Amino acid sequence: MAATDASLRLIVGLGNPGDEYAATRHNAGFWLLDRLADGAQLCFRREARLQGELARLGGGNECWLFKPHTFMNRSGDAVGAVLRFYRIEPREILIVHDDLDLPAGAVRLKRGGGHGGHNGLRDLAEKLGTGDYLRLRLGIGHPGSAPQVVGYVLGRPSAAEREAIDGAIGDALRELPAVLAGEAERVMNLLNRRSVKVPSPPS
Repeated sequence: MAATDASLRLIVGLGNPGDEYAATRHNAGFWLLDRLADGAQLCFRREARLQGELARLGGGNECWLFKPHTFMNRSGDAVGAVLRFYRIEPREILIVHDDLDLPAGAVRLKRGGGHGGHNGLRDLAEKLGTGDYLRLRLGIGHPGSAPQVVGYVLGRPSAAEREAIDGAIGDALRELPAVLAGEAERVMNLLNRRSVKVPSPPS
C-alpha cells in the first residue's frame, strides 16, 4: 500500500493547553480538532498517562483525535506515548498545525518535509525519528521579522484573520472524510488550488 493510501488512525492538533493560550494563533490545530469533535458530538477526555486529551471518531475506520497537553515544544512526548499505546505507525497520523509561511485563511495538506522552524514539528521529528506523516497546515500569516515570531504566534489574531482561519478550517473539515478514506492525494491537489482572500491588516 502506498504511503499516501495509509488509513488514518490518529489526528493530532498541536497547541498549548490552558485558557491563556486558547485563542492564540499557535492553537489553530486545537481549533480544528474542537470543531471536528463538536460536529461529531464527541467529548474529549483527559488521559494523564498519554499526556493529553483524547476522543474517538467513529465511522468506517477507528480514528482517535488527540490534543497534547505537554505544550508545543514537547509535542513529541505526548504523541509518541499515543503511538506506542495504540500501536500506530507515524504514516497513519495526521498532524494539524499553524503555519507562518501561509497567509491567514490558507490551508494545505502535505506528507513529510522538514519542521520549517515550527517547534512542535521540530520536537515530533526528534521524538518520532521521522517526518513521514500527513500534515494539515493552517496559515496564520507572518509578522514580518524573526524577532516578532514568538509574540505573534502566542498572540490573538484579528477578527478578520480569525474569520479567514475559521473558513480554512471549515474547508478542511469538509475534505477530511476523503482523507480518512485514503484519498489524501486528491485532497492535496484540491486544497492547493483553493483560492485565498488575504485579510486586510487592521487600520
